[in-house]
Amino acid sequence: MRALLVIMIIGCFAFSCKANYNGKSNADEIANAEKFSDTVKIAGEETEYEIIIVEPGFNAWLRSTARQEGYYSQNFLETRNRQYVLFWNQRVLQPNRFDPNLYCLQIDYDSTIDYGYDVNYKLYNYFVYFQLKYKQQLGTWIPRI
Repeated sequence: MRALLVIMIIGCFAFSCKANYNGKSNADEIANAEKFSDTVKIAGEETEYEIIIVEPGFNAWLRSTARQEGYYSQNFLETRNRQYVLFWNQRVLQPNRFDPNLYCLQIDYDSTIDYGYDVNYKLYNYFVYFQLKYKQQLGTWIPRI
């Protein structure tokens, strides 16, 4: 890899829950899967960039709810990511106005760089997941799945 971009988005809230039922259920299995697979990393020899998303439940949501890869064009993903990153970084810089527990770190996303489809796909879907989970709106449009 000639260049490396690491984007870390960390869910600053730690949630825990206990089930009242001792038997295994589908909900218990999903909760366990979310606990152990809360990191999504995209890196490969074909791409020069890397994205790391650490957010409990995101990986399960990505596999079960998000549109499949190829549904959106790379141009669509790049356009939305530029907008979302702009709003995100503005909120990080205003901790008195926006919850600093939600907006912890700035995202280093340069719109002049071609990050490739995988990085843009995961980043876009994280923004959709984040908005739905935390009831936030980044931009003027409602996030769509």
